[in-house]
Amino acid sequence: MNEEATGVIGQTLTGMSATDLAEAIRERRLSAREVVEAHVNRIEAVDVRLNAVVIPTFERALAEADLADAAIARGERVGPLHGVPITVKEQFEVSGTDATFGLRARIGDRAARDGPLVAKLRRAGAIIVGKTNLPQLMLAYETDNDVYGRTNNPWDLERTPGGSSGGEAAIIAAEGSPLGLAGDMGGSIRVPAHFCGIHGLKPTSGRLTNDDSPAQHAWTFAGQQAIVSQPGPLARSVADLSAAMRVLAEPEPNPVEPPVKMFAPESIDLRGLRFGMYTGNNLFPAAPALRRAVEEAADALRSLGTEVLELDPPDATEAMRIFVSIVTSGGPRSLNDALGGDRRHPILNELSLGLKIPNAVRPALAWAIQALGDRRRAFLMRSAGPRSAYDFWGLVRERDAFRRQFLASLDRDRLDGLICPPHSLPALTHGSGEQLFAAAGQAVTYNLLGVPAGVVAATRVRRGEESDRPPSRDGSDRAAIGVEQGSAGLPVGVQVVARYWREDVVLAVMSALEAHFRTTPDYPSSPPLS
Repeated sequence: MNEEATGVIGQTLTGMSATDLAEAIRERRLSAREVVEAHVNRIEAVDVRLNAVVIPTFERALAEADLADAAIARGERVGPLHGVPITVKEQFEVSGTDATFGLRARIGDRAARDGPLVAKLRRAGAIIVGKTNLPQLMLAYETDNDVYGRTNNPWDLERTPGGSSGGEAAIIAAEGSPLGLAGDMGGSIRVPAHFCGIHGLKPTSGRLTNDDSPAQHAWTFAGQQAIVSQPGPLARSVADLSAAMRVLAEPEPNPVEPPVKMFAPESIDLRGLRFGMYTGNNLFPAAPALRRAVEEAADALRSLGTEVLELDPPDATEAMRIFVSIVTSGGPRSLNDALGGDRRHPILNELSLGLKIPNAVRPALAWAIQALGDRRRAFLMRSAGPRSAYDFWGLVRERDAFRRQFLASLDRDRLDGLICPPHSLPALTHGSGEQLFAAAGQAVTYNLLGVPAGVVAATRVRRGEESDRPPSRDGSDRAAIGVEQGSAGLPVGVQVVARYWREDVVLAVMSALEAHFRTTPDYPSSPPLS
């Protein structure tokens, strides 16, 4: 095959979904070797600008592709992802590779085995072509660290792909990988999916094991067991999310997590569903394009027979207060233990400084900050800080009460789920994340609740609708206006939420919305990378 033909075919192959690639490989219309080669070539072409794949495993992937082709030639029965190249977030254990979490101290500490979720993907036939970038300790909505550097958004290199699964979302959006494994503790799958114009799913808290990331347990914040970081898939196709979940949620012989059955999204009849919708919350107003996307999604579902009604959102301010209080309850010692002597990356400055403030002076300092106009920063400062064991368990009880209240509201309105914005802004400019943590309250609410939530790519910001935010003294409002300026053309997603263990409902609604939005002129089908 000549070089020109390889380029043309490779570009076509890298635009295919994981499920289509798997079918073509099974039917011998494509070889695993040429599919993996095409994705390796694509990564090498785009990653100079993105810096998304920070641990390439190209040689091993090509060798595994040859083995996959040999198995097909022998007529062996193969798995649902046989021969398909995928990427995984750097936090997960892949044998022979580092999982540094962006810490220099962990460089060279290579995994001796694949973690259980990675092993499931391999048993299904997937071929790992690389591991992707993340922020230091996975504690930011930007992807940057001192080990690998900064990752850029393929839609605009001056913007972040989000965090903490930003590298994963960036390379999937840029067609370097059709499918990826990521994690979500505070929107870390859904925010990057929204920022990069792809799809992502956070399953119900506890659905999938965290044992792929055992080093994470060594630096666990006090609240990690109360706010569970949940692994989940990212992809350019909702069908690929469903395929990945069928693999990842396969029951283990000796399950540590609750063995709750994963239902088939294909069995869901949208005409029998009743959904709520809202376009804003009481913490951080959503940008115009985010509101429009939810309204268009509601109209699309209504046209398919789903009953959709407008309602008041869950109390995002209360959710953020409980969330921040829980995850920071270990105080500065928790962060210092996590860093293990590493230099704190600048994107963690605000968190680190906030944790060091003594609780005795915290209310007065928050009052002074609010008097100067930074009301959201003051709110977060009041919420954060070390807690006693007694106070920590009081917060857990508040979390449980918030969950009961949410379920009662679903029962009262007879709702199967909700659609809403995944974030209040399009992709952030590099360096703005510290001031805009509250803008992620749209996602954080559903981490506190622990329900399944996904983001489906929907539209792009149109010229003339970048911002309608009024002038403000508040630092986060000013930062938001700065992000919204020049945001025309950036992708926008819609968040879909359902009841506990009903990932099938989330995926069914996401699939319907994907089919609708793909027919619209503003659908974010491909970022402007050559």
